[in-house]
Amino acid sequence: MRGGRRLFPLLPLALLPLVLLPGLCHGREPAPGAVTCGSVLKLLNTRHSVRLHSHEVKYGSGSGQQSVTGVEASDDANSYWRIRGKSDNSCQRGTPVKCGQAIRLTHVNTGKNLHTHHFPSPLSNNQEVSAFGDDGEGDDLDFWIVQCSGTYWEREDAVRFKHVGTEVFLSITGEQYGHPIRGQREVHGMPAANHHNYWKAMEGVFIKPSLDPAKHDEL
Repeated sequence: MRGGRRLFPLLPLALLPLVLLPGLCHGREPAPGAVTCGSVLKLLNTRHSVRLHSHEVKYGSGSGQQSVTGVEASDDANSYWRIRGKSDNSCQRGTPVKCGQAIRLTHVNTGKNLHTHHFPSPLSNNQEVSAFGDDGEGDDLDFWIVQCSGTYWEREDAVRFKHVGTEVFLSITGEQYGHPIRGQREVHGMPAANHHNYWKAMEGVFIKPSLDPAKHDEL
């Protein structure tokens, strides 16, 4: 201001430029809100500080399917998973995921779904967790129930994933692989809910919540 007069007129809020705060791009520091169907994200195990990961490396034992591990690096592109429903109609894009809802987690880079079955995991002898299917289509052992305390899965909450078919929890207990994936942690299923099976949404692209999620209540 000069001499009590404004040098520039005030602009309506709608005409002000959009400013992206550092860290908000790519979901590095997502604003509070529900995780939504169609979002792509990384999941952090809160006990062991590693992210859920997969890659084109198959297990040398058990099912021989694509392995699922935990990695410490936050910038690994093989740690992105897409949130999907049990069917294409049960999780409409932008619909907040409910606590108790069954979802699929599809690995973005390989198109395989997070999966578990009655094979022993290679290091801990718990239940093997693998990535299974083609182009996002597998079978009924790809379904996981989101366990959380409120109405919806909130980004800031630690949640559990309970497998629909075998009732184990997606877990990490710290066992590490050697060659060819040295240092990566074993991911497995455990029958009991405990501090090894809490996960939190981290980096990602979060679809804006639908204005009327009640239209898509089918689980």
